[in-house]
Amino acid sequence: NSLGFYYDNGQGVPQDYNEAVKWYRKAAEQGNAKAQNNLGVCYKNGQGVPQDYNEAVKWFRKAAEQGNAKAQINLAKCYAFGQGVPKDYNEAVKWFRKAAEQGYAIAQYILGICYENGEGVPQDYNEAVKWYRKAAEQGDDDAMEALKRIRRL
Repeated sequence: NSLGFYYDNGQGVPQDYNEAVKWYRKAAEQGNAKAQNNLGVCYKNGQGVPQDYNEAVKWFRKAAEQGNAKAQINLAKCYAFGQGVPKDYNEAVKWFRKAAEQGYAIAQYILGICYENGEGVPQDYNEAVKWYRKAAEQGDDDAMEALKRIRRL
């Protein structure tokens, strides 16, 4: 996974997405959750491989099921936007919540949005504030703005 990261980002070697994919795949096939997520990102963005949301979802799911919060966020976004899977806010919320509970501010902020708008969960401003506050406490500017906005409602 590390070697794939170096090629992906051009650190110490020339940037080469094909090489990155090669090394991510070797680690991903051995069950490395970070590599599985990184390989999913390559498929989602079409870097080093043809863009393929179905393949991205496959790798995100493998990593997400191992508890990788970044993969959980990526998988949740796929469900929220219907990329590689049918659009499903309930499933998106499930994966955002898993990452949010691990302390990821972006997932906490997005979960707040879901509660504020009633997407995938019943609309609940108190729950929205709870998740916005958790993200804001970590310095998330969007969550801070959301708290100001929701207080005016």
